[in-house]
Amino acid sequence: MTKKTIMTAVDIRRTLARIAHEIIERNHSIEQLVLVGMHTRGVPLAQRLAADIEDFEGVKVSVGALDISLYRDDLNSLTSQPIVKHTGIPTDIDGKSVILVDDVLYTGRSARAALDALFDLGRPHSIQLAVLVDRGHRELPMRADYVGKNMPSSRHEEIKVKLMETDNRDEVAIVSVANHKPLNVN
Repeated sequence: MTKKTIMTAVDIRRTLARIAHEIIERNHSIEQLVLVGMHTRGVPLAQRLAADIEDFEGVKVSVGALDISLYRDDLNSLTSQPIVKHTGIPTDIDGKSVILVDDVLYTGRSARAALDALFDLGRPHSIQLAVLVDRGHRELPMRADYVGKNMPSSRHEEIKVKLMETDNRDEVAIVSVANHKPLNVN
């Protein structure tokens, strides 16, 4: 297995600052924004984006966490029961602009599951998608509104995101998998 770092801690910090500015530019009413991170690494990314937006605009943005485990389209094929995590959004999402945040966009299936989960919670005015890395290989018609880094990859590679909050370091790496097996679908 070979590993190549494609984003350092500094790269991640700068990228999130850029995405925060893009979110501000596109959404004129920041008071109506809700950032919702997808478990696991989307949650700290959403929290960091909210902190950046608050630093830049002086407006506190609501941040929530979304568990999509029970909305996956592969539940019947999983060998073990999914571990259900906490879904908590501190405000009503009806009529709000929701920014869905995830670490990696791959096939689009996780984003689709997240949309289903969000609609069970309310009817937002709009939903936008922000991802740290877009690696391609879409199986569904999904695209991110905000992309930190486009990283074309082979299906024999994985994008590994490590964040301080979950892994005690900030780094994004591309890893070649020697014995190709179906990858974790994001």
